[in-house]
Amino acid sequence: MRGMRWRRIARQVGRSVAVWAVSTATMLVLAGLLPDFRLQSADGDNVTTIALAAACGAGAFGILSAVVWPLLVRLLLLVPALVLGLLVFFLNGSLLLLALRVNPSGRGEAAPETAVIVAAVMSAVASATGGALAVRDDEAYRRRLHRLATRGRRAHPPCPTAPGLVCVQLDGVGHDVLMNAVREGLMPTVARWLASGGSTHQEPAHQEPTHRLTPWRTDWSSQTGASQLGILHGSNFDVPAFRWYEKDRGEVMVCNRPTSAAELQRRAALRTRDDGLLAVDGASRGNLFSGGAGEQALVLSIATRRRGRDNRSRAGYFAYFSDPANAVRTALSFVAEVAREIGQSTRARLGRQRPRVGRGGLYPLVRAFATVVERDVVVAAVMGDMLAGRTAVYADLVAYDEVAHHSGPHGRDAEQVLRRLDRCLALLERVAEHAPRPYRIVVLSDHGQSPGETFRARYGLTLGDLVRAGCGLPVPRRAEQTHSGAEARAAVRAALRRPVEEKGEHHRPARRREPVVLASGNLGLISFPDVPHRMTKEEIDARHPALLTTLANHPGIGFLLVRSERHGGVVLGAHGAEIPLDRLDEEPGPLARFGPGAADAIRRTHSFPHTADIMVNSAYDPADGEVLAFEEQIGSHGGLGGAQSRPFLLSPVDLTPPAADGTEPVGAERIHRILRRWLDELNGPQVPLTPAAEEEEEGAEEERAA
Repeated sequence: MRGMRWRRIARQVGRSVAVWAVSTATMLVLAGLLPDFRLQSADGDNVTTIALAAACGAGAFGILSAVVWPLLVRLLLLVPALVLGLLVFFLNGSLLLLALRVNPSGRGEAAPETAVIVAAVMSAVASATGGALAVRDDEAYRRRLHRLATRGRRAHPPCPTAPGLVCVQLDGVGHDVLMNAVREGLMPTVARWLASGGSTHQEPAHQEPTHRLTPWRTDWSSQTGASQLGILHGSNFDVPAFRWYEKDRGEVMVCNRPTSAAELQRRAALRTRDDGLLAVDGASRGNLFSGGAGEQALVLSIATRRRGRDNRSRAGYFAYFSDPANAVRTALSFVAEVAREIGQSTRARLGRQRPRVGRGGLYPLVRAFATVVERDVVVAAVMGDMLAGRTAVYADLVAYDEVAHHSGPHGRDAEQVLRRLDRCLALLERVAEHAPRPYRIVVLSDHGQSPGETFRARYGLTLGDLVRAGCGLPVPRRAEQTHSGAEARAAVRAALRRPVEEKGEHHRPARRREPVVLASGNLGLISFPDVPHRMTKEEIDARHPALLTTLANHPGIGFLLVRSERHGGVVLGAHGAEIPLDRLDEEPGPLARFGPGAADAIRRTHSFPHTADIMVNSAYDPADGEVLAFEEQIGSHGGLGGAQSRPFLLSPVDLTPPAADGTEPVGAERIHRILRRWLDELNGPQVPLTPAAEEEEEGAEEERAA
């Protein structure tokens, strides 16, 4: 044992000396190339003196990077992530200037802007050298990954030998998009797991698949808030959309707003009487909700709490940026991604690509954060969780979803993101080989995305404009001046059997409070805030006789859901279609083109206490899978129609199938029960299902058997 210990020490010393030597050589080369960086006095020095100055400078910089940098990053945890990324170069350059000042040789000088360049190059070279030397030694490689990803966490946690479960959510990647990426060779890691070689990645014929791919169907609200709340906490009841108005509280709820996320998580925990999927030795990374995890990083629902032992939403930044090489690499990638987005958007604009939405302003920075910073930090955090031996990990990678919203779900920009996500999966697979316990890696998505131009681009007005026209309220001039705006006004007049207005006619001011119109992808919600209850069709018709007819007959609207005094709830469509909810299975009407499960999804949403007075789903064309988003997105999700409602579940074959009969799971709550079952299979019973969940599970099994 003592001999092994000394050999490890010797190898570590050897690697440190090698990194020091390479850093010294790098500093000498940069001193020769950069005019504002010198390692000799003004009168000149001999080669030995210059080399000694470089060695001392490289050593001092390495020590400062190892000791001072983590302290600086910890002090900067209160700085927003984007600002921290921009400060990386400045801080690293400052450390180099400090290293030159404390250089024992008394030599070394650099201009501030040159110091930034030298520090970035030296950090990258030192990191690459250390990684190349360590990767040849499995134990050293494991320790290196552990240092980079788990700094600040428990040093020696108890670690069972039973397999752990790592769930990686590829936000917005639909089942069909994943299958196409595998066929095209964009995701070789996934292709290898499925033993399905793409066009550029053929696997041996004898290879057996390690994973199975299962599509599943979302709820009507096909978006991250509803899906992830259901997956992590077992209930997404009363989440009708991404954003909605709650009359009893007089507040707009938005799933990605920290206060709303915290409230939704609280409601789910009360309903299920359960802390969540990750309550037993779990970690939540980059999610909207915690899942009850004890370890949390970049989790939105805890972002509003005071910092304390149970609130570490920013801890992931420290774990990653505490290594200056990581910081420099991510910062360089961030700048490159901004430039890539500007180039891609310029090419789309000059090529008059259709459909297209604006991609200016801060969007290039937002995209770079989602595709670079969030990805790097979350992956590093998951690496740390695996090397720390945690039982359950759930992480969300949002890169594809962000890019597909603005570039389209099938565009070249989105395909490039899929390639990078596949490399992340390959890295996690590699890290699992060095973890102290085996891991089963599950990859899933929370929803897909449906392509199509925006409602505004197609018709020249927003859903809000159309609602105002139907209510007899003034329509903004930009809508009035378009052909579609005229169509909307004509539709209202026809519904009211009134003559077409003449030029110069003025709108009468609204006597009542205006409706609240909110959009969640291609799902729209209309609420009347001055009425304390959910209005019925009869009440809406009495108040605004033309509104429902105007909406239902508009070519961009697929169907409406409203409450009815006579039938409880009805679906409205064009040409006077009005179908009670309990007759939708026999007479789907406008729901026919939206596929199986649409009626059940609508009936469930109708039962929510905070469902809007009028729920609006945009039109859907089954021929091309396109919908019309009420937001400015050419890849959208949030309602029914197309690929947005069909995400995927990629699971190891040594876990039981998601559904015993091979049917597609329906609803995010069902995915929660599947993941919990797998945790029980791997580690014994976790937190037991509540009686209500057990009854629902038994009912689902009986229904499938029937």
